[in-house]
Amino acid sequence: MKTLVCTTPGHFEYQDTLQPEIQPGTSLIRIRRIGICGTDLHAFEGTQPFFNYPRILGHELAGEIVNTDRTDFSVGEAVTFIPYFNCQKCVACRNGKPNCCTTLKVSGVHIDGGMVEYLSVPSYSLVHGDGLSFDELALVEPLAIGAHGVRRARVREGENVLVVGAGPIGLGTMEFARIAGGNVIALDINDARLAFCRDKIGVQHTVNALTEPVLERLAEITNGEMPTVIIDATGSLRAINTAFTYLAHGGSYVLVGLQKGDITFSHPEFHKREATLMSSRNATREDFEHVIKNMKNGQVDPKTYITHRVTFGEVKDTFESWLDPANGVIKAMVSLD
Repeated sequence: MKTLVCTTPGHFEYQDTLQPEIQPGTSLIRIRRIGICGTDLHAFEGTQPFFNYPRILGHELAGEIVNTDRTDFSVGEAVTFIPYFNCQKCVACRNGKPNCCTTLKVSGVHIDGGMVEYLSVPSYSLVHGDGLSFDELALVEPLAIGAHGVRRARVREGENVLVVGAGPIGLGTMEFARIAGGNVIALDINDARLAFCRDKIGVQHTVNALTEPVLERLAEITNGEMPTVIIDATGSLRAINTAFTYLAHGGSYVLVGLQKGDITFSHPEFHKREATLMSSRNATREDFEHVIKNMKNGQVDPKTYITHRVTFGEVKDTFESWLDPANGVIKAMVSLD
């Protein structure tokens, strides 16, 4: 089968490799769609934490079952899967948090992923397609990341929710904050991304951190109270540190974005707010099912996100262009048909 390998930062190479062998407890999937996410782009750049090379990227995936030992799935069925492979035994797994298993292996990050024609995955990770298209199924995972962050924040009806970063993960976070009843505010430095928030997913309030006085705008939008939930989806150390100053008293700050440095903030300012700081890592089956339900009921239109399409054979020569903000990539989708 054909495989695309990121051999070193900035370099891809197509290779011919053997199709995976059938093993007990695993299912074989013929990959039909690969969504490109920020993790893939950062890995290509060489800026992704928890990463080594060579690596086969790809974890936003959809395909059809070739072989499975699951009796509740059928050969030929369209599926996605939860690409965070866990031990099912550690303290996190035992407490219902397999998304942060102590020995977690994320497909395409810690282990080789889905930029292949056929992929073997643990059978427990399979998720029914439930009538969704391959395009839609490849977008379940990134949307589940945002849904998980919103669930961590326990967003309430009418609550002011500031989402920092209008990339694909941030956009999904905004969608599920809206579904939870939040009054969503988008903060970014890219006017085109902010326009996408307004025009495509119906975010009422947008703020450009480069051209507008952020504190003043947030005070105006929230009637002086400031956001009671802030969710970072930038992975930018400067953005993460700065956003502490935007938080309402009694508020919660959730870090979905990830970066390599140390976070710094004023302890007295944080303390007097009795604020809550938490991370949000990956997603759970509950989040995947929540996303699929909202796709099917029309609350989320995943096709809105797809701005660029290529075939598998075009990825090597096209991938680097997706790093350039001028190209306006929200979600690039790779087809293997």
